[in-house]
Amino acid sequence: MPEHRFQLIVGLGNPGAAYRLTRHNVGYMVVDRLALRHGISLDKQRFKSDFGSGKVDGRHVILAKPMTFMNLSGPSVRDLATSFDLDTEKVLVIHDDIDVLFGKIKIKEKGGDAGHNGVRSLIVAWGSDEFVRVRIGIGRPQMDNDVSAYVLGRFDAEQEKQLSEVISTAEHAVKTVLFEGVSEAMNRFHGETNSERNVGRRL
Repeated sequence: MPEHRFQLIVGLGNPGAAYRLTRHNVGYMVVDRLALRHGISLDKQRFKSDFGSGKVDGRHVILAKPMTFMNLSGPSVRDLATSFDLDTEKVLVIHDDIDVLFGKIKIKEKGGDAGHNGVRSLIVAWGSDEFVRVRIGIGRPQMDNDVSAYVLGRFDAEQEKQLSEVISTAEHAVKTVLFEGVSEAMNRFHGETNSERNVGRRL
C-alpha cells in the first residue's frame, strides 16, 4: 500500500446559507459528508477556515472549509497548511468543475486553474500548481454567458435526485487517492458515469 501522502483535505465553496446548496459548493458538501461519516467535528476556526482533525478509516487527516468567498480561498488554505507544516503535495482540494459532465469525477494531479476562481486563488497564493484536485462535474449551462449564475445556482430537480450519490462517489474518489494513490484513482474514476459505477463498493 502506498505511503499516505495527503493530510489536509479541503473543500472549496462559498460561506453562508444562501450558497449552501449551490453547484459551486459541492466541495463543501464532500467535506461535510466525510466529517459526518467519520465523526470529525469541523469546530475549529483559524485562518478564516472551519476545520477539524480525525481519522478516515484509520488514517489521520485534517478536513477544512475556507470561510472566505471562493475567489479568496488561496491565502486561507495556504496559511492553514503552513501552520501544520504541510507543503502543497500534502493537500487535496475538492471543487466543482463546469468542464466535466454532471455526476462524473475527475482527478488532476497538477496544472492550471482552467478558469476556476478558487483554484486560481490557491495557485497564486502558493506560487505552485502542484496539488491534487478531485473535480466534481456540474456540467455547463446552455449559454456560456450564464456561467456565474449557473455555478451560483442550485441543481435542477433531476440533478438533486442524484446529488447524494454524486457526493458519495466523490467521497470514495478522495479515499482512493488517500489509500491507493492518484494513478489508481484516475484509472478507477475517469471515464465512468454513476450509472456504470458500482456505488455500493467501499474502500
